[in-house]
Amino acid sequence: MELLSVRMEIPEGANLILGQSHFIKTAEDLYEIVVNTVPGAKFAVAFNEASGPCLVRVEANDDELRRAAVSNAQAIGAGHVFALLIRDAYPINLLSRVRDCFEVCSIYCATANPLEVIVAETSQGRGVLGVIDGSSPAGVEGPEDAKRRHEFVRKIGYKL
Repeated sequence: MELLSVRMEIPEGANLILGQSHFIKTAEDLYEIVVNTVPGAKFAVAFNEASGPCLVRVEANDDELRRAAVSNAQAIGAGHVFALLIRDAYPINLLSRVRDCFEVCSIYCATANPLEVIVAETSQGRGVLGVIDGSSPAGVEGPEDAKRRHEFVRKIGYKL
């Protein structure tokens, strides 16, 4: 077995939801979830089929995000993995709906941070072991840090 670190491409202003699913209709179902939850969002979903022709299935309404989603799915190369890139929406707007999708088994992460996917490769194929999302903590927040956090979530409209 070989372990690989695969860096994800996240275009400027976009977020990535990375997960595992189990069925060929994943790309279409995730497309419907995004347009029905955040109609103005720009997005692309690429899903690695794990049997039959083993194609990367893709649905998108944005060409740049489509290219990046396909590139990410191919770079990971693991069956039943999906990469959903979104812009003009945030993962917090979509995660519960993505989790409720019948064929979604798990979500590895949702982020705009630099992201590495830890992949194991065997003679059968590849599988995702986990992710490295952003940077390690540099300390514990103090009162001023907490104040800035509280102000920020209110500034962007997620708290009163």
